[in-house]
Amino acid sequence: MTQPNNKTTLQEETDLGTFIAQATTTDRWQTLSYQAPILPIHAALLRTGKVLFFCGSGNDPNRLNTPYDSVLWDVNRGTFTRQAPLLNSNNQPIDIFCAGHSFTPDGMLMVAGGTLRYDPFYGSPFVLMFDPITERWIKKPSMHSGRWYPSVLTLGSGRILAVSGLGIDGSLNRQPEVYSSTFANGWNAFPTTSALPQYPHLFLLSNGNIFYSGARMGGSAVTPRILTLPGTFTQSIVEKVVPGLQDPAFGDQATSVLLPPAQDQRVMIMGGGSGTTSTNRVNIVNLKATNPTYVGSRNLKYGRKHHSAVLLPDRTVFVCNGSKMDEDTTQSMLPAEIYNPVTNSWTAVARQNVPRVYHSVALLLPDGRVAAAGGNPQRRVNELRLEIYSPAYISRSRPIIQSAPQALSYGLRFTIQTPQATNIKWVSLIRPMATTHSSDTEQRLVDLPINFRNATSLNVTVTDNRNIAPPGWYMLFISDNNDTPSVATWTQLS
Repeated sequence: MTQPNNKTTLQEETDLGTFIAQATTTDRWQTLSYQAPILPIHAALLRTGKVLFFCGSGNDPNRLNTPYDSVLWDVNRGTFTRQAPLLNSNNQPIDIFCAGHSFTPDGMLMVAGGTLRYDPFYGSPFVLMFDPITERWIKKPSMHSGRWYPSVLTLGSGRILAVSGLGIDGSLNRQPEVYSSTFANGWNAFPTTSALPQYPHLFLLSNGNIFYSGARMGGSAVTPRILTLPGTFTQSIVEKVVPGLQDPAFGDQATSVLLPPAQDQRVMIMGGGSGTTSTNRVNIVNLKATNPTYVGSRNLKYGRKHHSAVLLPDRTVFVCNGSKMDEDTTQSMLPAEIYNPVTNSWTAVARQNVPRVYHSVALLLPDGRVAAAGGNPQRRVNELRLEIYSPAYISRSRPIIQSAPQALSYGLRFTIQTPQATNIKWVSLIRPMATTHSSDTEQRLVDLPINFRNATSLNVTVTDNRNIAPPGWYMLFISDNNDTPSVATWTQLS
């Protein structure tokens, strides 16, 4: 087993200082002049381009069963609007603190579970959806039991799977269930499974199976595994262990991503903690293999926990936030890092201005920048400052999408108009993020192969596999031969 490594050599510090001195003219962090009005424990990019922040009672037991709300951030205008909370049968606000979430095919955000009580925590069975057009919450049928710290995943069918979390009595909920508007009661449950941890990082695979990466929130280590959903709800989910993960005990507050493009079916797990310490280990698994096994990869430059990973439209992985030591903000002022899957290398980039630990988030914006928010090192200590990271490509001349369809279907060939057509390397669909606690079951980058081109247009093909690109709204990017992406346009895949 490899040992956690939080040390940086003198040579690494020298190289890092040299690189940052060179990089500051092209990439940068900007601390915004205004703050978030609530702690952004949960964040989701909506198809309108606005960002939904919510926190429920916000890790403050004194706020349980008192009015609280969510806010919608218009990034371009720098404004926030508030949404009133929905009430339960006792006329108390439904607390969506530490719920799970993912997008429905029509672009609504499903939020399942939350908090019934603190210390010990009991999970809520309530389910809400946020409508990005009316900008209101809508109540949906409740789950069979409560879930606090669950994971929610949209399937290729458009149905939504809810897994794990603490139930209404505080015990681990081991009964997965699936939501569909076609079900009489909204939800159908499978028989119980093995004890998947809280906030298990889940990825939909090309064959419809589900991969648990080994990254989680708290709890004991559970071996990474592939879950096969049965054809009926009377059958049990089949589990196949995926071996090879180094430092499996350090999966607490690790992060993981489906590496771009999604067609490659490779998942990377990065960092994480055990107790108060962190690791910088990085492992990758090829899930196309007959017997998938994690293998070691290039390590992060710094051990991290509570960190965020964001897929950028230049097909790299951006990592920020987090700390070397638990919720210690003095150990969290780390340079961000970018992983290039082609070269299997990490590059240190600009250092954040704000320390961000537990309950911090980061997500991709449609213009290719990254918004970072939150941080809650202890109860009632809330980091409300907001930052925007501009990658190096923001300062370069960027290709332009002049026109593209606003609706796509599986297997469709379609045309994108762009004056840079002869110089375009990639066309990509990126699913918007819905993130919390270093976890995001939504984000994926799907390659759209280029069939042919002329001076002003590209002809590309959409995958015909609904598991590669689950139905829903996506950001459409084009990238040139210098790996410089355009600003995105929105399109719905159905």
